[in-house]
Amino acid sequence: MAFVGKKFPNIAVNAMNEMGDTFKLNVLEEAKKNNKKVLLFWYPKDFTFVCPTELHAFQEALSEFEKRDTIVIGASCDTAEVHFAWLNTEKDNGGIEGVTYPLLADSNRNLANVLGILDLTNETFDEETNTYLYEGDNVTYRATYLIDEEGTVFHESINHMPLGRNVNEYLRLIDAYAHVQKNGEVCPANWEEGKTAMTADRKGVADYLSLN
Repeated sequence: MAFVGKKFPNIAVNAMNEMGDTFKLNVLEEAKKNNKKVLLFWYPKDFTFVCPTELHAFQEALSEFEKRDTIVIGASCDTAEVHFAWLNTEKDNGGIEGVTYPLLADSNRNLANVLGILDLTNETFDEETNTYLYEGDNVTYRATYLIDEEGTVFHESINHMPLGRNVNEYLRLIDAYAHVQKNGEVCPANWEEGKTAMTADRKGVADYLSLN
């Protein structure tokens, strides 16, 4: 199910911060109460391989997101305790020590299931045990959601497990959406901050294409 153009699910999830505090975090309410955009990125598992490179990349760009009034939140289906152990593991040892944004611990998979981002395939029914069996790890793909100040999703994407994200692309998308919000123009292909946008009509596209 696509969530672009819809409100993000109104579900509170356990979360962990770098101080070891566990608390409830509702992504929808986080956007609305702070009047800020939210970038929520899911990764498959703590203590894995591509995942720490992404968490450190978002941390390195955190000041750029803050300049854009955007809250960064990571998420997986690990428990809060496992998150805290990973937060206390040095970067040189594959850990995420130094990450300061909160991490959702959706261990009951309530939010991930609603979003439809779990790696579950080939459901079969075992008549002998009267149970359903699944293939897959029941962890999340690399799903990313950009949510505006009213809690509406304006971008979502899902990468397969081996494919790390490009953090700069999310900064570009936030810039583009902020331009739309402020100016009422639309942003053409490969638009970046400082480049020409266009009006959403026949003259607008004709003028833009004549110059590009």
